[in-house]
Amino acid sequence: MKNILNTDLIYEVLSVVEEIPEGHVATYGQIARLIGRDRNARLVGKILSMSEYYGSYPCHRVVNHAGRTAPGFYDQRRLLEAEGVGFGVNGCVDLKKFQWDC
Repeated sequence: MKNILNTDLIYEVLSVVEEIPEGHVATYGQIARLIGRDRNARLVGKILSMSEYYGSYPCHRVVNHAGRTAPGFYDQRRLLEAEGVGFGVNGCVDLKKFQWDC
């Protein structure tokens, strides 16, 4: 991971996260595609788990491909709901309605 993870890549991911509009979400894979790393959704997740060391970013707006929130990020759902993001009965974000169309 040390060879892949560098400051430029970290800020590239975080700059995309910063663009996600309030009331919308993006997926890890969507962010990976936007930075030209189609198969690196997990790498995006790793970077977001360390984002607090690089500033303040709306990482709560990133969910997995099914709309599930991040494990252990207990305030994520509350933050998204405060922005008007809706959840289905399965507890996942309704991606058809709230996914960022970038």
